[in-house]
Amino acid sequence: MGLLSNFTVALLLLAFALSTCLYINNLSNHETRLVRSVCAKQNRTKPHESLVNTNPTKTQNNSVDTSGVHPESSQKTDISRDIKCTMAPESRFDCARDRLLSQGECEQRGCCYVPLPKSAGLPWCFYPSLYPGYKMGPFSPTTRGRAANLTRATPSYLPRDISTLHLEIIEETAGCLHLTLKDSSSQRYEVKLPAGVPQNKADPTQDVLYTTEYQSDPFGFIVRRKSNGRVIMNTTVAPLLFADQYLQLSTSLASSLVSGLGEHYTSLLLDLNWTSVTLWNRDMAPHADANLYGSHPFYIVQEEDGLAHGVFLLNSNAIEVMLQPTPALTLVAIGGILDLYVFLGPDPESVIRQYLQVIGYPMMPPYWSLGFHLCRWGYTTTNTTRHVAQRMHNSKFPMDVQWNDLDYAAKRRVFTFDPWRFGDLPEMVEEFHERGMKYILILDPGISSTSPPGTYPPFDDGLKRDVFIKNATGHILIGEVWPGSTAFPDFTNPETRHWWEDCITDFHSKVPVDGLWIDMNEPASFVQGSVEGCPDSDLENPPYTPTGVVGGQLNSGTLCMSAQQKLSTHYNLHNMYGLTEAYATHSALRKVRGKRPFVLSRSSYPGIGRFSGVWTGDVRSDWEQLRYSIPAVLQFSLFGVPLVGADICGFGGNTTEELCVRWMQLGAFYPFMRNHNDKPNAPQEPYVFGQKAQAAMRSVLNLRYSLLPFLYTLFHHVHATADTVARPLFVEFPTDPNSQTIDRQFLWGSSLLISPVLEQGAVELAAYLPPGTWYIQSIFPFYSKGQYLLLPAPLDTINVHVREGHIIPQQVGPALTTIASRRNPFFLTVALSAGGWARGDLFWDDGDSLDTFEMGNYCYVIFIAGQVGKRQVIFALGKLTRLNGALDGLVLGGLQVFGVPSPPLYVLANGDKVRDFTYRSDTKVSSVVCRPQKDNDDILQISVFVPKNQTVLSAGLCVCPLPQVLTVTSLALPMTKVFTVQWAL
Repeated sequence: MGLLSNFTVALLLLAFALSTCLYINNLSNHETRLVRSVCAKQNRTKPHESLVNTNPTKTQNNSVDTSGVHPESSQKTDISRDIKCTMAPESRFDCARDRLLSQGECEQRGCCYVPLPKSAGLPWCFYPSLYPGYKMGPFSPTTRGRAANLTRATPSYLPRDISTLHLEIIEETAGCLHLTLKDSSSQRYEVKLPAGVPQNKADPTQDVLYTTEYQSDPFGFIVRRKSNGRVIMNTTVAPLLFADQYLQLSTSLASSLVSGLGEHYTSLLLDLNWTSVTLWNRDMAPHADANLYGSHPFYIVQEEDGLAHGVFLLNSNAIEVMLQPTPALTLVAIGGILDLYVFLGPDPESVIRQYLQVIGYPMMPPYWSLGFHLCRWGYTTTNTTRHVAQRMHNSKFPMDVQWNDLDYAAKRRVFTFDPWRFGDLPEMVEEFHERGMKYILILDPGISSTSPPGTYPPFDDGLKRDVFIKNATGHILIGEVWPGSTAFPDFTNPETRHWWEDCITDFHSKVPVDGLWIDMNEPASFVQGSVEGCPDSDLENPPYTPTGVVGGQLNSGTLCMSAQQKLSTHYNLHNMYGLTEAYATHSALRKVRGKRPFVLSRSSYPGIGRFSGVWTGDVRSDWEQLRYSIPAVLQFSLFGVPLVGADICGFGGNTTEELCVRWMQLGAFYPFMRNHNDKPNAPQEPYVFGQKAQAAMRSVLNLRYSLLPFLYTLFHHVHATADTVARPLFVEFPTDPNSQTIDRQFLWGSSLLISPVLEQGAVELAAYLPPGTWYIQSIFPFYSKGQYLLLPAPLDTINVHVREGHIIPQQVGPALTTIASRRNPFFLTVALSAGGWARGDLFWDDGDSLDTFEMGNYCYVIFIAGQVGKRQVIFALGKLTRLNGALDGLVLGGLQVFGVPSPPLYVLANGDKVRDFTYRSDTKVSSVVCRPQKDNDDILQISVFVPKNQTVLSAGLCVCPLPQVLTVTSLALPMTKVFTVQWAL
C-alpha cells in the first residue's frame, strides 16, 4: 500500500481559527486597443466595449478582424457567392442542422453547398460569411447593465421565427459577464434555480477581466481577455437563430482543450472532431454517444500559459452542442431563452469558483457519509441485510452505512415496508444505530396509483392536495414504474414540497432512516409519455429534436412533454426534475432529522450539489467502465457536485476478483464510496473473495478511514470557498502542458496524487508526476520535471503520492465506523519541501449538526512546518478562537516527516524530550534508480535495489534520493492547545 507510513521533519503546529478567506484576483492594467465607433451620445460604449461590423471568414484564436464602422451604417460589399463560400473545411458551420437538405433546399436558404464525400462529419451545406441575421440597435442603460434590441428584416428559415429580441449585458463581477437574449414581445420560460443563490455584485473599483465588441449587422459579439487580447468567444462566425423552438448560437473557441457539457460517457477532454453531445436527462446506463442521467450546459476551456475560461448556458430545455475542429461549437436549445454567463477565471480554479457563485456552493456532507457504503438490489429480507452487515463486521471491514434497494417496499410502493420480509425494519435500523452505523433506503418519485382508495396515504393525500403532474387535458398523468401505474409529484409546486415533507416525516417516525436515495428521477417511466400516450403536438414532436436523444423522441422513457407542472410544461422543466426533488428531499430531511441531510440523486442539473450527492448510475462490471469512472467523477467536480462516486465493482454483470480489488482501490478515493450490485449478478461484498483480495480491500479501506479528517477538510473548503475535492490535474497544474489531458489519475485537493491500476493483469503502472517533488512508494522523494514513472503496482497496492510542502491530518488506529475512527489519535504526515517547509489544515466539528461553519461552531487548525535557526520545527501558534469543544479529549499521537536530511540529535514535544522516535534512511534500500523504459524514452522505470553492493551502469540514469523519514510516536499532545514538535540535526 503506498502512502503515509513513515515521516520526517520539524513540525511547527499552528492552530488557530480562520473566519474569512479572501480570494483576490490579480488584474492586469494592460488594456487591449479597441476599435471605437462613431455614434450618437446615447450609444456611448464603456471603456471595455466596442462596436464593429465586419465578420472574418476564418477566426484565429487571438485575432479577429474588427475594422470598425458605424454600427447603424452597415456597408454591404458586393462579394460573389463563390468568395463567400470559400473557407477552410473545418471552419464550416452547418446550415442543415435541423434537417437533411438537398442542394436546392440548401441554396434556397442562402447557404453554400459544397460536398466533401470523403470527409466524415463535415457539413456539405454551410453558412456563407456575413449570412443575414439580426441587426442590433443602440444601447440604453438598464437597472442591471445595458440593453439593446435586435431586429431582423426578413424571417429566417425556421418555423415561428422571432423577429425582435431583447439583448441585455450585465457585468456581474470583474470575472463574470452575463448576457441574455429574449423575445421582446412575449414572456418565455426562464430557469430559476430553487432556494435562490446569493448573487455577488460587481465591485466598481475592480477592473473587469474582459472587453466586449459588438457587430451590429448581422449581430454578433466578441469577448476578449483584457490582459492579452485573446478571443474567448466570437459569435460572429455563424448567424444567431431564435425561433419558438429552436435557439442557435455559435462561437469560436480559444483552444481545443474543452471539458464539461455532461453527463456523458467520455474522456475528460471532449472530442472536437465533428461530434455532438445531447443534454436531456434519461434513465440510460452509461455508454458512448448517449444522453445520460444529468444535464450540465457548462464548459471550461484551457487556454495558454495556465489561463482558462468557462461558459454556462442557463437553459433547462433539451440542448445539443456541436463540436468542430475549428475549434468552435454551436449551442442549440429547443426552448427558453439564451441566458449566458462567461467566466474569465483567469485560471481553472477561479473559473469553477465563479461558476459556483452563480449556481450555489455545495452543501457540507455529514462526516459519516464519507465512510464506506454497501448496497445491493437483492437483499430481500431484514435477516439477509443483517447478515451482510454482520459479515462485514466479522471480517473487519470498515463500513458506516447499510443500504436497501426497493426490496424493502410493500408491492414496491415507496413510503411502505413489506410486513413479511421487512416487518422488523424499524428494529433493524435501531440495531444499526446502536452499533454506530447508519441506514439509507431508496425513494423513487413515482407514487402508485392503483391501491384501493384509503389504503395508500401518499396517493390519497396527494390527490386531495393536488400535487401530481397533469396531462394536457388537466387529468393526472399516469406512467409506469416499479409498482405499476404511477403518478409523479410536481416538485415545482410548493404544496408538493409540503406533502413530500409530510410523507417523509410519517415514514421516518416508523423507520428512522439517516438519508434518502432518490432514484428514477429523470423522471423515468417504462411507457412512452403515459399509459394513454401523448397528444400530437409541437411539444411532443418539435420541429427539431437533438440527434443524440436515445429513442429519437423527447418523451421516450419519460413523461409527455405537454404534461403540466406548476411553473411550466414538462417540455421546459424535464431536466430540472431531479434537482427539484433533491431540493424538496433535502429540505424535508433537514426539518425531520434536525441534522445535516444526506441525499443521493441519479438525475442532476446545475445547482444540485447544494442539496445532494450524485452517483454515476448503472455502470457495468468491466475494465472500461472502471477507467471511465474517473473522468465521470472529475466532470462532476467541475459541475459543483463534489460528493460523487461510481458503483464500486460495477452494478451490471458479474465482477471478477481482480476487477473488484482494483475498483475498491480506486473507489477508496472517490469522494463518495459505495459498493452496489444488481439482483442477478454474482455477490461482490468484500468478504466473498479470497483472503489476499480481502486483505488488499481491507488495507485500502483502512487507508481511506485514516484519511477522513483530510477528506472532510477538503469538503469544508468546497462548501466555504468553492474548491474541489477530486481534482483534475489541469486545475492544480494549469501551466503544465502534460497535465492538460490526463484523466487516468487525479488529485485529492492539492496534496495527494492518486494513480490507480486500470488494466486487467497489470502489476506495474506508468504514473505521471507533475513538476515538483513527490514522495513515491510512500517514502521515496522524486523530483519530477513533469515525467512518467513506471511504478510497481501489485494487486495489494494503489500508488498514492504525497506532494512536497503539504501536511496531511489523519487518524490512525482500528475502527469499523467513523464514530470509532473519530476517537482515534491524530497523526500528521508531513512532506517537506526542498526548503524544509510544509503546511496543512484541519476543519473539525461534530460532523452532523446543521450550519456549523455559518454559525462558527467548529474548530480550525493550521499546521506549519519550518526551520527556526538550526532546528526543524512544527509550530502550533495563535489561538483557537473558534474552539467549540469538538476536539476535546483528542490528542496528536504521532507524526511522520518525509525529507529530514539526517538523523536528529533529539526530538522535543512542547519542550520535553521524546524517547519514541525513529529515523530511516537506508535500512532496506541501497538505491532507487530511474531509467528510461526500453520501449518508451518518455517513461522512467523505478527499480529498487536491496543492498548487494551492486552498481548500475546505464546512460541517462536518474537516482532518487534515499528515504529520509522521521517517525515520532507515543505523543499525547492535546489538539485543543497550541503545541510544537521540534528536532535538531
